[in-house]
Amino acid sequence: MNFYSEDVVSEKLGGIGYLTLNRPKALNALSLPMVRELTHVLRDFAADADVLAVVIRGSNKEGPFGAFSAGGDIRYFHQAALSGDASLEDFFTEEYNLNHLIHTYDKPYISFMDGIVVGGGMGLSQGIALRVVTERTQMAMPETQIGLFPDVGGGYFLSRCPGHTGEYLALTGQLLRGDQSLAVGLADVFVASETLVSLWNGLKDQKWTDGSAVVNWIKAQSSLRFEDKEFHKRPDWWHPQLDSIFSLPSLADMVAALKSLESQQPNGWATETLKALRQRSPLLSAVSLEQIRRGRTMRLSEVLRMERDLVRHCFHTDHLSRRGAQTETVEGIRALVIDKDRQPRWQPALIEEITPEMVLPFFQSPWPSELHPLRHLKDSK
Repeated sequence: MNFYSEDVVSEKLGGIGYLTLNRPKALNALSLPMVRELTHVLRDFAADADVLAVVIRGSNKEGPFGAFSAGGDIRYFHQAALSGDASLEDFFTEEYNLNHLIHTYDKPYISFMDGIVVGGGMGLSQGIALRVVTERTQMAMPETQIGLFPDVGGGYFLSRCPGHTGEYLALTGQLLRGDQSLAVGLADVFVASETLVSLWNGLKDQKWTDGSAVVNWIKAQSSLRFEDKEFHKRPDWWHPQLDSIFSLPSLADMVAALKSLESQQPNGWATETLKALRQRSPLLSAVSLEQIRRGRTMRLSEVLRMERDLVRHCFHTDHLSRRGAQTETVEGIRALVIDKDRQPRWQPALIEEITPEMVLPFFQSPWPSELHPLRHLKDSK
């Protein structure tokens, strides 16, 4: 039974708990009722001794699979921020609680990431027992394009990508196909999308002894695995200087290095990377860089508390005297989704104008530690 949202379909059969995100017209973008329903069902499955493992998928307009989740419902973010709707605070607190529940789940949790997997969809799919992708997978953390940062634990899982790939993915929003997501450690196994329905249905035909048997059976059906060393090829967007450039201390240093490389190799990787960086909020890009750097040495619970602080500052940027429509986040959503003019009025407009005084207050918690909305989170694994 669904207590909060019909956009999440759940069932229990043969030792497995099944979850389907069922809001296809919105590409399964997460609403607060969906977050609450997922939390409720996952806790029920965790307490049910008959459930050995949990699997989750998305849906599309024609049937199962085809889209996992396009992240959070950013139209709702925009409307709630402008109207002063207090439920916006609840959304992020409860979503990050859900992310923590998934990362620390004590039963195998398996995601089938077919189609689009961005933002909040990544929060439902990282830090788990098995992450399944296909040739149709389109994975990204593109939040800086709307004046936000890669949240839902992005400071944790992106910072643990090889080398300084995490900084690159956070700052450029680079799209990853299924095999590319394996290569950077954001997926575990690859299957052909045409096999997904039979694979999902095949789970119901087995007799499972424990949750690890479910994981091993799905691995056996896959054609590529992260542990297959011969598969670790470089993605087509990778460049020999990616690590050296994206390990530099600041965004301005990165831009200077990219300009230098561009002068040597015109219209290549440096040109495309500069273009991507220039499209995004300079301020939130600088915040995202600091987030990834800090997250690299933090535990998951610490990262989620940091991100809860950050998202509060995104909608209440008091140290810059901005709220509502004046914030980078509301302006970014307006330009990309509401008005669709793709002409965001970033403040400041250029990466070179960013100062530490603009960035560091984002990392000062607006709550005392004993009152932090995520103060109870603990890392059990």
